[in-house]
Order: sequence, then C-alpha cells, then structure tokens
Amino acid sequence: MTSGKLIIVSGPAGSGKTTVCDRMLAEVPTVERVVTSTTRQPRGGEVDTVDYYFFDHDTFEAKVAAGEFYEYAHVHSNLYGTLKSEVQDKLAAGTDLLLNIDVQGAAQMRETSEKDPLLKGNVVTVFIMPPSIEELENRLRGRGTDAEDEVQRRMHVAIEEMRQSEFYDHTILSGTKDEDFATLAKIYRDTKS
Repeated sequence: MTSGKLIIVSGPAGSGKTTVCDRMLAEVPTVERVVTSTTRQPRGGEVDTVDYYFFDHDTFEAKVAAGEFYEYAHVHSNLYGTLKSEVQDKLAAGTDLLLNIDVQGAAQMRETSEKDPLLKGNVVTVFIMPPSIEELENRLRGRGTDAEDEVQRRMHVAIEEMRQSEFYDHTILSGTKDEDFATLAKIYRDTKS
C-alpha cells in the first residue's frame, strides 16, 4: 500500500485558507483533517479532539520534551503544534491528510519531511496568497472581529508571511472562494497521479 499525501496549507489571516480547507474536507471524501494541538482555551462550541487537542502548558511542554510533535510554535502567548500520532498511522495506511498551519509550522514540516521516511516525498505545500495587501486589509476589517490595533498587527504579520510563499510547492493567488477551492482540489488531484 502506498503512503497517503500530506497537503499543508498556509496563508495570512484573511487569505481564505480556512474556508478553502473546510470546503476540501466537506467535498473531497478521500481527505481527512489533521487535528492540531493548542494551549489556548476552547472557544464557544469547540470540542476537544475534534477541533483541537486542548492541552495545558505543562502537558504540551512535556509532549514537546518527549518528541511527540512534528512541529510546534508559540503564537500570541499560546502553543500550537502537530502531533506525530495524528499523522503517522493515517499516512502509513494510505489516508490523505490536510493540515492548515502557519508559515512557522510549515517550515518545520518541510525540514522534518527531508529526514522522516514516512513524510519524505509525501508532503505537498500550498500557500494562499491574497490578491493584494488592500484586499487583505478589507477582508480583515470585513470580519468585524478585531480591534484596529489587532488588524494592524495582523497586517504586519501577513506581509512577513507572504515573503515565505517562495518556499512552498504551490502558491494560489486568491480569487473567489470557488476559484480557490478548484485550484486546491486540482493540486490535490495532481498529487495522486
């Protein structure tokens, strides 16, 4: 049996990466979501082991020390990471996985995939590039969820993240939600042929 593929999707806040990933999971039955881990508190309606693995700081740090993560990062005073146990058995069984992570995590996964026999040759990275800085700012403001200082912080981070796009296998210049989904679905299909 051949290993599954791990499709990693990154992009700045407001790029549409979560929307396109959610649609892939809803419409492409051969792809499963990688549930990542965090130390942040669950938000309304989030369920442990479904939306995230929610750990306290000490537990997360113990798992880091034990080498249980492929990647992890400090983001806004919380820890986020991808457990090896969430990926290895599924890939080995031939299951294709979708992982929505930031550029720090993607960089760690790319580096790890060069040394890890299960990941080597089975990781495909995709960066969702906003159509323009102005459009990204409009999308962030359109959410209506962030204060002005948070919008500005996210914009600063986005510019830094966009510089990392050259390290990805594919870059999708974000258009409509349908176009972005069609492009990601094609990239996925091409990995299987």
